[in-house]
Amino acid sequence: MTDFIPGQRWISEAELQQGLGTVLDCDERTVTVLFMATGETRTYARQSAPLRRVRFAPGDTVRSHEGWEMTVTGVREQAGLLRYAGARDDGQTVWLDESALDSFTRLNQPLQRLLGGQIDHDRWFCLRAETMRLRAQRWRSPLYGLTGGRTSLIPHQLYIAHEVARRHAPRVLLADEVGLGKTIEAGMILHQRLLTGRARRVLVVVPDSLVHQWLVEMRRRFNLAFSILDAERCAAIDDSSGMDNPFEAEQLVISPLSLLVDDETRFDQALAAAWDLLVVDEAHHLQWTPAHSSRAYDCIEALARRVAGVLLLTATPEQLGRSSHFARLRLLDPDRFHDYQAFLAEEAGYARIADAAARLLDDHALDQAACDALAAVIEDSDSRALLARIAAGDDGCRGQLIEQLLDRHGTGRILFRNTRQSVSGFPRRRLHATGLPLPDEYAVTLRAQQDRGRPRMRMLLCPERLFEADGNCQPGAWLDFDPRVAWLHDTLRRLRPERVLVITASKETALDLSTWLRLRTGIGTTVFHEGMTLVERDRAAAWFADPEDGCQALVCSEIGSEGRNFQFAHHLVLFDLPFHPDLLEQRIGRLDRIGQRHDVEIHVPYLQNSPQEILMRWYHEGLNAFESPCHAGFEIHARLETTLADALHQYEEGLDDIDTLLATTQRLREEMDEALERGRDRLLELNACRPGVAEALTGQALREDRSSALPAYLERLFDAFGVDSEPHGPHSLVIHPGEAAQTGALPGLGDDGMTVTCDRDTALANEDMQFLTWEHPLVSGAMEAILGNETGNTSMITLQRPGLRAGLLLTECLFVLEPPATLALQTTRYLPPSGIRIVIDHELRDHASNLTPQAIAETAQSLPADTCARVIEAYGERIRALVDEAEARARARVPALLETARREAIADTGAEIERLRALARVNPGVRAEEITHFERLQSQLVEAIDQTRLRLDALRVMVSVA
Repeated sequence: MTDFIPGQRWISEAELQQGLGTVLDCDERTVTVLFMATGETRTYARQSAPLRRVRFAPGDTVRSHEGWEMTVTGVREQAGLLRYAGARDDGQTVWLDESALDSFTRLNQPLQRLLGGQIDHDRWFCLRAETMRLRAQRWRSPLYGLTGGRTSLIPHQLYIAHEVARRHAPRVLLADEVGLGKTIEAGMILHQRLLTGRARRVLVVVPDSLVHQWLVEMRRRFNLAFSILDAERCAAIDDSSGMDNPFEAEQLVISPLSLLVDDETRFDQALAAAWDLLVVDEAHHLQWTPAHSSRAYDCIEALARRVAGVLLLTATPEQLGRSSHFARLRLLDPDRFHDYQAFLAEEAGYARIADAAARLLDDHALDQAACDALAAVIEDSDSRALLARIAAGDDGCRGQLIEQLLDRHGTGRILFRNTRQSVSGFPRRRLHATGLPLPDEYAVTLRAQQDRGRPRMRMLLCPERLFEADGNCQPGAWLDFDPRVAWLHDTLRRLRPERVLVITASKETALDLSTWLRLRTGIGTTVFHEGMTLVERDRAAAWFADPEDGCQALVCSEIGSEGRNFQFAHHLVLFDLPFHPDLLEQRIGRLDRIGQRHDVEIHVPYLQNSPQEILMRWYHEGLNAFESPCHAGFEIHARLETTLADALHQYEEGLDDIDTLLATTQRLREEMDEALERGRDRLLELNACRPGVAEALTGQALREDRSSALPAYLERLFDAFGVDSEPHGPHSLVIHPGEAAQTGALPGLGDDGMTVTCDRDTALANEDMQFLTWEHPLVSGAMEAILGNETGNTSMITLQRPGLRAGLLLTECLFVLEPPATLALQTTRYLPPSGIRIVIDHELRDHASNLTPQAIAETAQSLPADTCARVIEAYGERIRALVDEAEARARARVPALLETARREAIADTGAEIERLRALARVNPGVRAEEITHFERLQSQLVEAIDQTRLRLDALRVMVSVA
């Protein structure tokens, strides 16, 4: 067993950037090490710790924590601790305990390894140098973390993720309309913040029905390994680990909302755990009024007050109503949104500004009212000058003023709401309504129920359930006479092999239909309802989604209209209709989503002369809700709910008077559509997706996809790690470990191998393939493995180049600039992506420009081990002297590089600080802590850059041959 003693200095081979670590404590099983360079403490299993003892040899230069340096002349060990004797620059002879070594020291390991005869094959040196360059390029990209997932490159999604992910502790409301991809936006934000270290611990709270969908989506699209913490899992952790808080057992957690609401102990534990980011899906279900709030709302409110970053995914404000919309904003910023009446007054003011902005956007002249409204939100002289020029007829600066207004307007920094009207790419909807005769059995039941009093609306609209509730028949008897059943059978046969989503309000109806279709017709069918476990639901959804062996029809209860995305299908059967238009829109939204490649075919079988006919006509002829989203549906339903309910319950009279109901509905729809258009907040829509910025991001993402060096890099990576690959399709490979593969070299690659692609379109069409990007764990893990250990940091080759005489000895030194900073600072964004490369011969001539890596690769040949040993024996001291000279030349470049990095960091953060300060004067949506964060970040970046050290990362000795 390794002998660890407190005070010893060790280095982590897995995290070289941590610098020198100090052993704090150890026992029979573990060892705890403090890395002062980053302020982090690590505890390792003693037998498998990736640690290497730091032991300097005579001739090495070491630095004390006080800043002075000395050249080691001798080493003494006392009680397991090292003391170094040496000479300082002033000639003084001193002793230095290893505990007093500078924690920021980076070991000159390549030279030590090479002189010790540890020389790697040249392909590893080349791969290491390429990996260093490519990783740094990705770190500097503004799209880092946003395009590495299995997602389409959709402008509004990229814009929102880019805008939100870079904020300090973002607190925002993602309120895009159904089908625009709020979950993907949230996933992109999570992915970016986790990769960049801006977040480490994330809690996602969702309705029970969406727990596994979130788990699968985060894994499938973003390779994020979340863990589900439900009651059963929490109990298992309690029993097995002895932990006081199961929410501290995992970094990335998905929890059903019911766990927090129903179990006060679990809620207290979730609240006590430290989180960087809280995500709440379907947040519009959290009930709040000025007089009362639900237990669910109170739970999320308590968490939101404790957690710095909060993402709420919710329906659009038009669907929510104003009080519900205010309740979401109150969760994000309770200091600003503390009074509902004040919020309504503020909203009225926004309407005037939005109207004035619309005139700007539409190139209309600004009247005095518009100028006054705009002047109220622009206080700086530059913006007022722009407004004066526009009012005087100078239209050339309208764009500049619009850009300034976007940042300063209302809830723009908190609320992101894209609408289908502002986003293209949606399919058409087509209604196929079929009237069927009302069976006598249902007619008798409906009249009997009418005589006894009004049945519940859900029962009224599902006559099969009303019929069975009478208790005069066997369960499922309705299947024998309901004409919708035979119609469904004929429709599925006609549409075969197209997949069809069938939605009905009742679990019992879904079960009856699925069983009947499977047993009576042989049509491949599965069912999806709230009585199934989450795993069973996921299994059913996966069978339906399977493009080759999947079933034709998925029969869902109402739960199928919540959250699930089935846009791989384009036929939707509404076996019955819900009473509320928002629920109808949710049903259609399972297929009508961005990315849907076909027209959405909506099939509605309805029973004539029944409540179903009234509701179907009200939706179609009154609201036009089937063939286009009805934004006014919430308000119209609220106004006409009683009238509509009366018509449905007294359906025979309602059918006689339906023209009056339809005319009233049409008039309200036209009035409200016109009012919504008049009050349409064009400025807010622009702020949710600024077209210029969004298109620029999308264009860069597409260029990076097209010009990606990843496929060629992977070929060299697979070869180095002994991974076999063979073509699978035009843009895909099957990879598996070869006979000489390094065990565990590529994370996630098992003995069975995997099918992979680097092509985004191929990945989107084939979910069984792994989509390899620079951010995929297999790729990023392999890159970390290459740069995190010694392999490849030494090489010795021969080369043959014109102009180089035979026998010439050269060294190629690759230096990197390493700041003593944590990942979250992202200091590396400002440092040279390729480090510093020095190539000199033993006559101290510079060859870096003519001996490029590509030129060397043309004739390079690795030397045999015995030849390498003879070269080292003969020229070891000369190699050491060349490395010293290369380091001196590299150090001479460092001040200018650091000054450039310092200027870029100050300019970058300074621009954001000034923007936020100006914005805070006119928009209360800017929180003071955001400005403070960037001020602190600027100071930390400058300090980290000033403490950046030069480190030799790799060394190649080259001998010229004829």
